[in-house]
Amino acid sequence: MNTKVIIAAALTGAATVKEQNPAVPYTIEEFADEAARCLEAGAAMVHVHARTDEGVPTADIGRIQAIHDAIREKAPGIIVNLSSAVGAGASREDRIAQIVAVKPEMASLNTNTMNFSFIDRKSGMILYDGVFENTFTMLQDFGKAMEENRVKPEIECYDIGGLDNTLLIARQGFFSTPMNFNFVWGVAGGQRFRPDVFIAMVNALPTGANFTTCGVGLDQFPANIMSCLMGGHMRVGLEDNIRVPNGDLARGSWEQVEWAVRIAACQGRTPASPEEARQIMGIR
Repeated sequence: MNTKVIIAAALTGAATVKEQNPAVPYTIEEFADEAARCLEAGAAMVHVHARTDEGVPTADIGRIQAIHDAIREKAPGIIVNLSSAVGAGASREDRIAQIVAVKPEMASLNTNTMNFSFIDRKSGMILYDGVFENTFTMLQDFGKAMEENRVKPEIECYDIGGLDNTLLIARQGFFSTPMNFNFVWGVAGGQRFRPDVFIAMVNALPTGANFTTCGVGLDQFPANIMSCLMGGHMRVGLEDNIRVPNGDLARGSWEQVEWAVRIAACQGRTPASPEEARQIMGIR
């Protein structure tokens, strides 16, 4: 098992807002400052959904480029991983156009069309109900566009079907190795964290692939502990969870990075530097 663990911080997502946690970044300066804090805390990568100054998710290429460049300037060396999901309502053309234009080192690649909703866990009441479109054609076309533009795909699997979908498309041979997978737990429409399912997904990975994990809300902490234990990597951040393990509001994604560093230390692992993470993930 590699003793180095890659810690990523997902800074905003498309839904978390300041009313839930004031540390969620909206402005270009806030994104850059938060990325710098995460780098200092031990993160090698940040995952970014761009926002307007008012907090609205945006596919505007100029805005995304400005956030990307500000992060690279304020947090030298950190890997910027842009979202190809953007947010609700973004067209498939807008979703891939910003990746091709900005050319980050890494970008998310989603693997299956699915319900994607917000449901109150206690009452079961539906707060938002939507469908997240990711057809086989999109998986193919987005994946090819990323590889052709030297953007390493981070392959997002919300269940084991997404992994199988990727393996089907991978027969075309355009994915560079190693492939990098992210297991996503706790989305309403995806799967809750279950250790036995986690093990099955790891066992289904292609030879030489890397895996990390993230979990929404209460799934964040146990999923990351298990990923680190099994030799994988960890994603934390306010996109996924606004709190720290004791239930307090996180002061920023950086505070969750500090938590991840402590979990790694308990297992004899140390955070990978950005350059070590590039080597592990095959970013060229």
